[in-house]
Amino acid sequence: MKIELTLPREKFKSLKGRDINALLRENLPKVEETLKAEREEFLREKISKLEEKLREMEGEIEELREFYEKALRDKELMMAERDRLRKENEELRKRVEEKKKELEKVHRS
Repeated sequence: MKIELTLPREKFKSLKGRDINALLRENLPKVEETLKAEREEFLREKISKLEEKLREMEGEIEELREFYEKALRDKELMMAERDRLRKENEELRKRVEEKKKELEKVHRS
């Protein structure tokens, strides 16, 4: 594996003559900690965004649940009204039949 570093001229001059491998070994734990901290921060942000999305979805689900429950209530009301209208229609038909019979009797006489 090849790693290439680009350093400012002043930094390069300050490192000249020093044991680069030793420097890398010394600083490696710090770099690992920094990377770990950055990864943890990234994951915290990701979790925060996912939690926000979850809250939004829960809100949408609640809205859908309320809509569905209202639709069910409306359906029950409409079915009850339909049944009432059927009964009323049946009663009206009976009355019309009775009136027809009465009229037929009157016309026959």
